Amino acid sequence: MSVPHCRFCNAPLETTLIDLGEMPLANNYLTPATIKDERRFPLHVRVCGQCMLAQVDYAVPADAIFAAEYAYFSSYSDSWVEHAKRYADAMIGRFGLGPRSLVVEIASNDGYLLQHFNNRGIPVLGIEPAAGVAAAAAKKGIPTEVAFFNVSTAQRLAAAGVQADLMAANNVLAHVPDIRDFVSGFPVLLKPEGLVTFEFPHLLNLIEQVQFDTIYHEHYSYLSLTSLDRIFNATGLRVIDVEELPTHGGSLRLYAARSDSAHKMSCAVNAVREKERARGLDRLEAYKGFAPRVAAVKAAFLKFLSEAKAAGKKVAAYGAAAKGNTFLNYCQISRDDILCVFDRSIVKQGKLLPGSHIPIVAVEQLSEVKPDYLIILPWNITDEIVAANTALRSWGGEFVVAVPELRKIS
Repeated sequence: MSVPHCRFCNAPLETTLIDLGEMPLANNYLTPATIKDERRFPLHVRVCGQCMLAQVDYAVPADAIFAAEYAYFSSYSDSWVEHAKRYADAMIGRFGLGPRSLVVEIASNDGYLLQHFNNRGIPVLGIEPAAGVAAAAAKKGIPTEVAFFNVSTAQRLAAAGVQADLMAANNVLAHVPDIRDFVSGFPVLLKPEGLVTFEFPHLLNLIEQVQFDTIYHEHYSYLSLTSLDRIFNATGLRVIDVEELPTHGGSLRLYAARSDSAHKMSCAVNAVREKERARGLDRLEAYKGFAPRVAAVKAAFLKFLSEAKAAGKKVAAYGAAAKGNTFLNYCQISRDDILCVFDRSIVKQGKLLPGSHIPIVAVEQLSEVKPDYLIILPWNITDEIVAANTALRSWGGEFVVAVPELRKIS
């Protein structure tokens, strides 16, 4: 078999981070009629020895993932909407945004973020490829362009007079198959002194906290400042500031500007660069040895399930999240192991999880099922889920989180 090549610099990809085997699409929720059409694709993450970009070596076409029926709606997470509001308040205060400004969000989903700027009288524009969630944004009064963002899209909008003071590309950078073409669009659409923020789960945390379930096909890349410095430098951007955030198990928020702008770089940038160098992210050795740690998480979870079944306990799950689908399929879990998964999204309720085919039900059914154990699949919002489902304790149920290690929350 030929060696795959880096999606950014075209160097051979010879180092494996983790090979999870054949997996279904993590957001492809099923009905009994569509089970027969379910497909699986290789899910193998490799690291480029030239630019240090971690990436899947097989790219499922983006239009097969982010279709009109794409099922992820950001507004169903209260904590995520609140995070978006804090972001908007911070950006408005820091950059003095007002009625003459323009905020453009890439992958704007259902308007969960832009609504906070819009409510403050600041003009906004969303760019979102999934027509279904874009329609939900439009109902909130958020102007939304249904398109994939790249150089061509940026040039078309710029020619129509669109120039952004602030662009937000939060938790989308990992989702693009052609990362060079995607990033190259930002300097085209930014005003000369405009800024763009990128938020993404930090690869450093993925490795150190065994967050392998954040790996799925629509995450084409797994990002660090080390790799993005190289990508930005080649595409007309430069990093001027960085913040470390607790979201998604530990994220970075990068502030970038056009290479020819007058913005000065903060000392925080070099601090994160040094942190990554100290952990070895600029050397391939740091990426080896991950697979055995992932296997240990699987073994601990299967042991827990075996013991629960032997004791006659009822096990259900909460949160039909993409990361949960990677986790369940890697552990080879089925509806014989987990009764159902509770989820707030009416778009997902009544459907089946990809691969495992576990039924998705409304959260209101929790008190009917009365599980002894409730597996929290989106562990990044554990506190929110525990606080919203205190009824579990009334019948002696316990919450369980499996990543990075198995723990019970009474």
